[in-house]
Amino acid sequence: MDQIDDILNQDLDPTETREWVESLNAVINHDGTERAHFLLERMVDSTRRAGGYLPFDPTTEYVNTIQPHMEARSPGDAAIEWRIRSLIRWNALATVVRANRKPGDLGGHISSFASSATLYDVGFNHFWRAPSADHPGDLVFHQGHSAPGVYARSFLEGRLSEDQMDLFRMEVAGKGRGLSSYPHPYLMPDYWQVPTVSMGLGPIQAIYQAQFWKYLEHRGLMPKTDRKIWCFMGDGESDEPESLGAISLAGREGLDNLIFVINCNLQRLDGPVRGNGKIIQELEGVFRGAGWNAIKVIWGSYWDPLLARDTTGKLRQLMMETVDGEYQACKAFGGAYTREKFFGKYPETAALVANMSDDDIWRLNRGGHDPHKVYAAYHAAVNTKGMPTVILAKTVKGYGMGAAGESQNPAHNQKKMDADAVRAFRDRFNIPVPDDKLDEVPYYHPGKDSEEVQYMLERRRALGGSLPQRRRKADQSFKAPPLEAFEQITKGTGDREISTTMALVRGMNLMLRDKELGPRLVPIVADEARTFGMEGMFRQIGIYAPFGQKYRPQDADQLLYYREDQKGQVLQEGISEAGGMSAWIAAGTSYSISNVPMLPFFIYYSMFGFQRIGDLCWAAGDMRARGFLIGGTSGRTTLNGEGLQHEDGHSHLLSGAIPNVVSYDPTFSYELAVILQDGTRRMMQEQEDVYYYITVMNENYAHPDLPKGSEEGIVKGMYLFKDGGKAKKNEPRVQLMGSGTILREVIAAAELLEKDFGVTSDIWSVPSFTEVRREGFDAERWNRLHPESEQRVPYVTGLLADRQGPAVAATDYVREFADQIRAFMPDGMRYTVLGTDGYGRSDTRANLRSHFEVDRYWIAHAALAALAKDGKVNAKDVSRAIKEYKLDMNKPNPMTV
Repeated sequence: MDQIDDILNQDLDPTETREWVESLNAVINHDGTERAHFLLERMVDSTRRAGGYLPFDPTTEYVNTIQPHMEARSPGDAAIEWRIRSLIRWNALATVVRANRKPGDLGGHISSFASSATLYDVGFNHFWRAPSADHPGDLVFHQGHSAPGVYARSFLEGRLSEDQMDLFRMEVAGKGRGLSSYPHPYLMPDYWQVPTVSMGLGPIQAIYQAQFWKYLEHRGLMPKTDRKIWCFMGDGESDEPESLGAISLAGREGLDNLIFVINCNLQRLDGPVRGNGKIIQELEGVFRGAGWNAIKVIWGSYWDPLLARDTTGKLRQLMMETVDGEYQACKAFGGAYTREKFFGKYPETAALVANMSDDDIWRLNRGGHDPHKVYAAYHAAVNTKGMPTVILAKTVKGYGMGAAGESQNPAHNQKKMDADAVRAFRDRFNIPVPDDKLDEVPYYHPGKDSEEVQYMLERRRALGGSLPQRRRKADQSFKAPPLEAFEQITKGTGDREISTTMALVRGMNLMLRDKELGPRLVPIVADEARTFGMEGMFRQIGIYAPFGQKYRPQDADQLLYYREDQKGQVLQEGISEAGGMSAWIAAGTSYSISNVPMLPFFIYYSMFGFQRIGDLCWAAGDMRARGFLIGGTSGRTTLNGEGLQHEDGHSHLLSGAIPNVVSYDPTFSYELAVILQDGTRRMMQEQEDVYYYITVMNENYAHPDLPKGSEEGIVKGMYLFKDGGKAKKNEPRVQLMGSGTILREVIAAAELLEKDFGVTSDIWSVPSFTEVRREGFDAERWNRLHPESEQRVPYVTGLLADRQGPAVAATDYVREFADQIRAFMPDGMRYTVLGTDGYGRSDTRANLRSHFEVDRYWIAHAALAALAKDGKVNAKDVSRAIKEYKLDMNKPNPMTV
């Protein structure tokens, strides 16, 4: 053999080593690499049994994983694909540069797509299938900053006009035709499928999408196919915890429908990713250790002859020794610098390039810019079975931008280029734009009948059609069960006490009985299903496990034992709210991505929802996800004993900030039933792009029957729970309002006021202050814009218009929650809000409610104080309440302690 690589340093017997390596190569040549691997594993095992310490090295040498003779060859026309790629590069650059020559400084990014153009081009031309009659389609998570390049391809394909290209980042002026800055399905609902620019969210969502596809296949809801999820991310993005936090799941479950492509241009947004190290080696170790197939695409084809002549191994040694900061400098400073600073470190490597010019050295390409190397890696990835694949492709940030940004630290912020830089870019990629037009940086289209465009269209036809494309609605809708189907929870419980969490689980079980809708429910928990009373589902529908249950559970002799099954319906994602939310997003967008409508319920501690995973919640809105988020053990005072980091008093403020989230804080089981039925109707029957946030409690109490005619008010967010009776002239009267468990304190406060002070109360349940607020501001806006039309009356204003006395609202959330509707109180009606401002703490519910001043005594006192200001009672009554109810006038504000 001509050469033997990787001879151990300080080899005690080189001859013996050579014989062993030659023997191994003989096995490879005769029986293949798998047999050789088997023998090596046996030798390693024998060495360890003899007491030898063999540390595991998760990385390989700093060369391409696929050797040149093993590369699959692309069937495409390399020359025409280069021309297409060059045109796309130019039009992507023009999109951003033209936008930033307009007033307003629109921003945009050039360098990210410049580094990854080849990675996208090979995928579009040869691998990524669109949904069609013959295939369900692949899913591509585009790197957010590369959006201009995707638009540029669509422009050449005729999907976007030149006028639309000039509406990049001008979505208001574009009136529905503008191009969003990044992938945003909410803003371009027929185009983008997944939002990815909030870094780290793309990778974690891709993993759970891949898991959910397997889930659908195993449950028989989607046929098994070879469709793939391709997720693009930057090497700097790997610093985000979400980027790598779930990769072990993909390895553990063998998600061979998942491919990560990491664009390793060695730069974060401000400079080198691992200037003192090697990010590709680091990521290879992380992914291989997590059970992934790792394919490194480091060096382009121009390096192959040099590596073949590297008989001493010095070039490979040099490649391993050089850190990323040096590699970045080599591309920034050119061939002469690279000859001196890189190859010049050893006589052997200097000799390898002695006959090459500086230009030849500068043209030594990185693997991510070589379509042949990229094709070979993609081909290997799609043919890998039993494990996910990561492709680590080394590129140059700002590739092609020359002095304007190629491999330079400020490249990320580059959005403008001077005339010389534009000319150099045009010349480098042979764009047929004349000198007298360069100042305009015009788009270039070779014509719809040109060879380039026809080639692009033919390739996309062969792959099923254009991408990106998004399905707005599924082909099939599912009728929501009638409210009568929820009778078990619309009827009162009598003397029996239950929590709204128990009512929710009963409601879900009722829905699971529906023959059509039931299989579409996806119960999801991050952990603690037993805490939420869901253990009954373990036996009923099972917990999803891709390989089934390989053990006898400890509680197998119990009725509600822990049952895992390949066809299980419950997704239990471990202690990871981000994982649970990503699984929920996968299920909630299945109607669009897979044409399989599903109705997910993700149940979690409410404190760990919108606060902890708010970015994913926002992305879910962008993706037009549908489903129910259930904030369990909610409220600042209902989760007694847990304390500051568990007790939620503000999740409804956060959910209310997302426009297409419908939020409720119900008190009684019948309210929950109405909300579940209406939400299911809107999402599964009408296919509206909304999702629901419902808070439920673990506090047990009796629940009354559904009041006749209250359904509409529950859905709208407010209804009269108890009428105090016909108003008498000059009698003290108050409007008491509440939601969630604190409504029960409101009801008790009304009894105190009647018994101790002769004050009559009308009691209002407000399951959604958020929905009431939204309706009010919608009415207010309409009135401002239609001054001569009949003015709309906000819903809450109409309800309270003929009611006497001040209004007092109390909830288990911060004051801002109930204060949202202050603007719509009838003129002259005083409005007092009580809430749980401040940090939570451990104690009994009674003590917590007293501490936060939201129990019945503080509510009654607040009502009397408001009546005193209105002159309906006197100050002595307020003082008497303080004394009789033992309220501490000198206690510190709970906000401050």
